[in-house]
Amino acid sequence: MSSSTKSNFIRQIIEKDLAEGRHKTIITRFPPEPNGYLHIGHAKSICLNFGLAQEYGGRCHLRFDDTNPAKESPEYVEAIKEDVRWLGFDWGEHLYFASDYFEKFYYYACELIKAGKAYVCHLSPEEIRKYRGTLTEPGIESPYRNRSVEENLRLFEQMKKGEFAEGECVLRAKIDMSSPNLNLRDPVLYRIKKVSHHRTKDKWCIYPTYDFAHCLSDAIEGITHSLCTLEFEDHRPLYDWILDTLETSCHPQQIEFARLNLSYTVMSKRKLNYLVENGFVDGWDDPRMPTISGMRRRGFTPEAIRDFCERIGIAKSDNLVDYALLEHCVREDLNKRALRFMGVLDPLKVVIINYPEDKEEELEAINNPEDESAGKRKVPFCREIFIERGDFREDPPRKFFRLSPGKEVRLRYAYYITCEEVIKDAHGNIVELRCTYDPATRGGYSPDGRKVKGTLHWVSARHCKEVLVRMYDRLFKVENPGLEEKKGIPLRDLLNPKSLVEQKALVEPALVDIAPQTPVQFERVGYFILDKASSDGQIIFNRTVTLKDSWAKIEAKLKKNGN
Repeated sequence: MSSSTKSNFIRQIIEKDLAEGRHKTIITRFPPEPNGYLHIGHAKSICLNFGLAQEYGGRCHLRFDDTNPAKESPEYVEAIKEDVRWLGFDWGEHLYFASDYFEKFYYYACELIKAGKAYVCHLSPEEIRKYRGTLTEPGIESPYRNRSVEENLRLFEQMKKGEFAEGECVLRAKIDMSSPNLNLRDPVLYRIKKVSHHRTKDKWCIYPTYDFAHCLSDAIEGITHSLCTLEFEDHRPLYDWILDTLETSCHPQQIEFARLNLSYTVMSKRKLNYLVENGFVDGWDDPRMPTISGMRRRGFTPEAIRDFCERIGIAKSDNLVDYALLEHCVREDLNKRALRFMGVLDPLKVVIINYPEDKEEELEAINNPEDESAGKRKVPFCREIFIERGDFREDPPRKFFRLSPGKEVRLRYAYYITCEEVIKDAHGNIVELRCTYDPATRGGYSPDGRKVKGTLHWVSARHCKEVLVRMYDRLFKVENPGLEEKKGIPLRDLLNPKSLVEQKALVEPALVDIAPQTPVQFERVGYFILDKASSDGQIIFNRTVTLKDSWAKIEAKLKKNGN
């Protein structure tokens, strides 16, 4: 399992460092915040960091950046660990938390104060933002900037002891209020949060900011290459300033790459949390969510996600990746591994009038034509069956190779049938087809060599089982929800009202006995997975991804042209 078979600028940097002897062992890290579930964007980072370490014989640390206790919980920690393992990666003994280093962070902060490089500031958050300046105007120095080292050490100790209220003061780095990089205009290093931490409980009431904790965690762990997404590019000078000023023994190299932006979804944990909290989706693992747990529940495979991450590659500039590429990777992988079954989503009854009423038989079906080792199964057959309503047209257009009056088609694994009569109700709706079959074509092949172009899937009316299928579509109805949101359109108004459609379906009996989370293909319909939430006797299948349907494309083109 490598990060990529293709060269990219990060691999080139690593190979150069190894060739020049700068590093003997490559050490990377994946540093999630435990304030939500991981999404497909994190999968890209996981595959990159763990993949590169594996490829170059190094190691990758899993480190939780748990510096904001107000939004963190053990639930998220365990979910993240499960997701990383599910994707196929293992951190071994190298599991760390930023909270492991709180004592060291405090020591480093005191060292900055002693060096005259940090001070306690009593400006309010609003005043700090105002004094910070703009991209075109320099900032204004805080009136507390020139406090003595002794006073700053005393005040910082008081912050630690909880003698100040939240927001009353912060610890800031003393850098340059006129710097063109706003991140160097005396950034906040510590703030007061009187919230119990999920690991350290109430031991601390001051917590380091991400910028302060992240670079020091990297240095403490001996990380060689700290890989971040592009939004941290402007933070790199601060990353380097902290490590250079403290003269840490290890100074990791921060390298930025483009984050994953996927069409028809959002990649912000804040926005995903908004969808969860407001009930627009059914939790973080809702199969419509771009979370790893949601994709797992929908039936995506770790192999497909790793393949997708490899195909999109590593770039230096942001771009929008088409969701269809992810679906393609899933479809390719499931085609190799998913067992085949027959299921009918919109049933139309077919009576085979020349088949004996009391006769039943078992026909042999292939479990997966791509994998001979998957073997075969028995499918029950009788006089009455159901086919897809869309597989019959009373007045078929040209190139419609499915069933129509007087036309012969093949039933998958069964027989050739010919439609003889169409039965309608009082409103003119088709309710039943009456067909004849050719007994000599058992197994779906004709001994006289005649060919038919149409092959239909079906289920036995006497033996089929009813299930509920959840047909999932894209969560948003627009390609780039973030762009539309910037235009002032609320996120809720961009949601696809048809992202979930539930309907009953009829399936062959063997399907109800498969294990949950087993990927299957409903032949000619799509890939599905038995949902873990099935309860109260209700069997629920989630649609993972559709199959390619050539007729559907032809029909859509005809409609577009007004035919």
